[in-house]
Amino acid sequence: MNDTTRVPPAPVTGVYGALIKAGSKKMLGKVPDSIGVAWHHRPVLKDFMTLGRKSEKWDALDPTLASLATMAAAASVGCSFCLDLHYFMAHNKHLDEGKARDVPRWRSSTVFSPLERRVMEYAEAMCQTPVEVTDELSDALLADLGPAALVELAARVGLMNATARQNVALGIRSEHFADSCGLPPLAQGTQSRSTPTAS
Repeated sequence: MNDTTRVPPAPVTGVYGALIKAGSKKMLGKVPDSIGVAWHHRPVLKDFMTLGRKSEKWDALDPTLASLATMAAAASVGCSFCLDLHYFMAHNKHLDEGKARDVPRWRSSTVFSPLERRVMEYAEAMCQTPVEVTDELSDALLADLGPAALVELAARVGLMNATARQNVALGIRSEHFADSCGLPPLAQGTQSRSTPTAS
């Protein structure tokens, strides 16, 4: 597989470019190739970044559940960039790194609670085509989380699904952010979707 993006990154220039590069370096330690790829269409870059920043302020869903859901969605789509980035972000937000590391094999892992497993099952089901969320799973999460958090869960997964599919299509891959802060490699996903989840 080619390690380069399918659209070559453009030089990120100008005042707005300088702000984006400074913000990226502060948060990630470098400017990822994805910024240069999106720089070819700045309104797309700006709107996605704005939505991403706004979504960070949503607070009806527990932060750990939100992180696990977005990572499960990224794993389901196969976005190595998204998985690596959110593993790195879990570290920076002081979330449970062991659980974040195990998301790619959540069905066979023993580190997750039943609620966490239901949240990741929901995320995975949302990323299928057609969507495979069942009434039973939705009802269980509604009882677990309440309506506001369930709406946020669906929104976070939907946003990650769109972002992850865009990244995969454009050939944007992991840039090893997690490696830079000494995190062990992400677990390898080996389980089948037919494996039953914990009740």
